[in-house]
Amino acid sequence: MKILVTGGAGFIGSHLIDDLLARGHQVRILDALVAQVHGANADWPQWLSPDVEKIRGDVADPQVWITALQGMDVVYHLAAEVGVGQSMYEIVRYMQANTMGTANLLELLARGQHAIQKMIVASSMSIYGEGAYRNGHGESLYPQLRTADKLADRKWEMYAPPSSEPLKPIPTAEAKPLYPTSIYAISKRDQEEMCLAVGRAYKIPTVALRFFNVYGPRQALSNPYTGVAAIFSGRLLNGNAPLIFEDGLQSRDFVHVKDIVQGLVLAMERAEANYEAINIGTGRQLTILDMANALIRELRVNVQPQIVSQFREGDIRHCFADISKAKRLLGYEPRITFENGVGDLVEWVRQQHAQDRVETAAAELAARGLTR
Repeated sequence: MKILVTGGAGFIGSHLIDDLLARGHQVRILDALVAQVHGANADWPQWLSPDVEKIRGDVADPQVWITALQGMDVVYHLAAEVGVGQSMYEIVRYMQANTMGTANLLELLARGQHAIQKMIVASSMSIYGEGAYRNGHGESLYPQLRTADKLADRKWEMYAPPSSEPLKPIPTAEAKPLYPTSIYAISKRDQEEMCLAVGRAYKIPTVALRFFNVYGPRQALSNPYTGVAAIFSGRLLNGNAPLIFEDGLQSRDFVHVKDIVQGLVLAMERAEANYEAINIGTGRQLTILDMANALIRELRVNVQPQIVSQFREGDIRHCFADISKAKRLLGYEPRITFENGVGDLVEWVRQQHAQDRVETAAAELAARGLTR
């Protein structure tokens, strides 16, 4: 198969390309090599195989897509601006890259001048907003953001009035209503829904994979808006304490990049997943504090996490994946626990020089009133 991977020079894309080449596919990359991710004056990363065809270009440029799609059988659309906090003050940039960049792809597909047989788009757990919960009566609930008065009182858990007992987080399934709480999340929902709608209309089998919190080697350590595991690693590498909002007991689902690649390849191969949105995670709940302490142990640094007891506008408390649909439709089975996978990230971190820009990013959020 001839396969286009947008964002292919990035963290997830480069791992996917390694797997596709090992399976005998021909791969073309479309990537803008954004400075925030790849560094100023960036060139193609050294780990990219010479067997890959490379196109440097911006998905927001419709003309780039004409060249990129020519002769391709499958497109993996991974390219996106990533950063929840930053998206709240660089709104045009995020919507231009994510929503309009995807619109450029889809308009070309709608014109029919292509050979695309399948499309897989990277969606995100961020489109859920808060995860799913259960109350003391066993009822499943899907709350939106926590109330301002509870956050002001530093009552971090999710409550359902009139009860004073916190709700119990449960795995979040694909049927949960979507309540995106940032421009980034809105743009990822746009990407997912647009691709699925156009795919159905033009009979191009399409799959949207909702990635949970991805970690692993090649993650951009100097980008203060990347995944939290990489952000913390970059801080620790510079001898600085990870900055943890709230009390550190908020939880996420940390999934190794190799399991993400497993899901991506299965989505291409399995017709059962066509026109579906599917979670790709581990199904396991892990607190931010536990994750930070695991990195500290692995890196063997004498630093304690700094719990700032502040909250960021739009942050959620708990969200981890129900992966039963991925198991049923894809045959997906996560293979790497965080305890086993964190060593891969740490080994990568030890070989890198990371610029710690977290405090600058935090100051930008604070200056705009997005942290309190």
